[in-house]
Amino acid sequence: MAFEIYQKAANLGNIIAQCNLGLFYKNGKAVVQNNDKAFELFKKSSEGGFSGGISMLGRCYYMGVGTSIDKQKAFELYQKAANMGNYISQYNLANMYVRGDYVEKDFNRAIYCKKAFELIQKAEELGNDIAQLYLTNMYIDGEGIEKDYKKAFELSKKLVERESPDGMNKLGCCYEYGFETDINMKKAFEFYKKASDLGNLHGMYNLGDCYENGIGTDIDRKKAFKLYQKVAELGYSHGIYYLGRCYKKGIGTDIDVQKAFELYQKAADLGNSDGVNSLGCCYDDGIGTVVNKQKAFKLFQKASDLGHLYGMNNLGCCYYNGIGTEINKKKAIELYQKAANLGNRLAQYNLANMYKRGNWIEKDINQAIHWYKKSAEQGYQLAQKKLKKLLKE
Repeated sequence: MAFEIYQKAANLGNIIAQCNLGLFYKNGKAVVQNNDKAFELFKKSSEGGFSGGISMLGRCYYMGVGTSIDKQKAFELYQKAANMGNYISQYNLANMYVRGDYVEKDFNRAIYCKKAFELIQKAEELGNDIAQLYLTNMYIDGEGIEKDYKKAFELSKKLVERESPDGMNKLGCCYEYGFETDINMKKAFEFYKKASDLGNLHGMYNLGDCYENGIGTDIDRKKAFKLYQKVAELGYSHGIYYLGRCYKKGIGTDIDVQKAFELYQKAADLGNSDGVNSLGCCYDDGIGTVVNKQKAFKLFQKASDLGHLYGMNNLGCCYYNGIGTEINKKKAIELYQKAANLGNRLAQYNLANMYKRGNWIEKDINQAIHWYKKSAEQGYQLAQKKLKKLLKE
């Protein structure tokens, strides 16, 4: 009913209805998800001067929803909407300043974050779906506020009660990872499937992961492949990356390294850090393309700048071994240390090796044991073997 009312009002040029209708198409609520239509509606609303439309158009450019990623346009639109008092844009703008995302880090300007949080909280209390979703993400990620899985879980349930596909996907995440609830893979699968059936991109992607890895259901890699393919066709960068991974490893399809390379390139062009790192690996090893160590180095550098932990480790390896750049053991150690502290098992293993050998760092067997253990606990077999051997000595 609400969808039909918004549609009629939008067709008559109502800029608020245009934005709300765009949200229906973006979230797959009461209609099949259609990012292209969502983008066009947000654009119309924005051109009419509605701050909500301007904010959502900025989000489209930031995330690549119905268009290519363009963080400059996203920043400009967030700035415009924020100046008009739009709290969602104030929050998004604050996060860009906090992270140094496209703009230089500026914690003074990030004061918007606290103000935006208070406004989002008020809007959530009034039952605003967008505010509820943003607040859920904030509590899970700890962006601008302390992590609070209990509140994230409660908000996800509220969104599900309002038949929000995004809420169904978030509740699935809560059950999969045990955010303030017992881990329940079967429930996670059920909620991902509900979100997916309603056309939610994140739900489709997570459902594909369930079929690939047997999360709450039997392993069915052909179903996983089809879901990743569908999500990729809808322009979701993670889906494009995972489809490339399927072609590289033969998950639910035949191995085709050329297709894998092309899909990694496409995902990388959309700013996907997994795609950037994997494209670097292709150039490093000659997968689907000719070996180009300089390109590999630049891509690992880009992935590292995007916060990709394997990218950081790979960049460390480049500096350690002189791949596409000059050998710089000091930089290698710094990158291994950074990625290791953030939980990357390969970096933990590499750092342990350096402590064990006393290679450009003071030899420290206790530190070596510490980092081998950290890596081994994450199932890295080489670390398990080294740790076992070192503890016997």
